[in-house]
Amino acid sequence: MTAPEAARDAGLQPERTRLAWRRTTLACSVAAVLGLRQALRGPAAAADAAGAAVIVLLWVAFLWVAHLRMRELAAARPRGLASGTALAAVACTVALAVFAMALLVLPAVIG
Repeated sequence: MTAPEAARDAGLQPERTRLAWRRTTLACSVAAVLGLRQALRGPAAAADAAGAAVIVLLWVAFLWVAHLRMRELAAARPRGLASGTALAAVACTVALAVFAMALLVLPAVIG
């Protein structure tokens, strides 16, 4: 890479990272909707309602973390990703996947 290309590309990395956070937020939203669809399918049960509530809470928590990170990336000199923010995003993603999978598997095991 030549020097002019490196100088021109220096400001694009935060934009690419912000777009990656948007794509991840979209993927998280799709997973949450699919989990909610599974939870709210069929006759209503207390466990399904509780699972749906947990999925919504995890989705909102992830949106909050992603929004904070995208706001930080809008700064002229964005800071690096804090370990707490990264841990919160990973925890929300893993927990959302676990709860969505539980809503898919448990009815088949029980019924």
